[in-house]
Amino acid sequence: MKKNVIRQTIIDTATRLFYKQGYNGTGINQIIEEAGISKTSLYQNFKSKEDLLMVYLEETGAETDAALKAAADKHEDPKDKVLAVFDYLDDLVQQKEYYGCNFLNIVSEMPKEAVRVRKQIKKQKDNVRNLFARILKPVQKEAMADELYTLFEGALIGNKVHDDVWPIRSARNIVNKLL
Repeated sequence: MKKNVIRQTIIDTATRLFYKQGYNGTGINQIIEEAGISKTSLYQNFKSKEDLLMVYLEETGAETDAALKAAADKHEDPKDKVLAVFDYLDDLVQQKEYYGCNFLNIVSEMPKEAVRVRKQIKKQKDNVRNLFARILKPVQKEAMADELYTLFEGALIGNKVHDDVWPIRSARNIVNKLL
């Protein structure tokens, strides 16, 4: 395999395993075996398992940001844009291969000392807060971004705990009343 193909195979394999099994539940040997590569190939591309995790978080963060923005951009009215973000969550959590928020899953496994990982997760979560602020700026309600973000995160956590869609729908109903 060519170097960039090997690298992408490693990333794809680690992405699937980190999401489904968690960071701590995924070993380097499993990634190597399932990617069909040698240990040397892995370490030629990534210095550590954490470096591979960082790529996973960066790529997944960019995909998540784009998906949330795309959901919001289907509408003109700021309220409809925000509600569309919650509708996106509603659809997302009902997918067969949904195992929870990628970032909340990982951050729950990380010790406080994992500063680099926590910083990347915080960056992605701040992007969600900033999306809400940008959506609400035209109607001078951008100060509500923190409240909406809190409902967004609470809905994700509630969904993970209860394995049900009602926390997402409850949060959406609150947002509908607030806006």
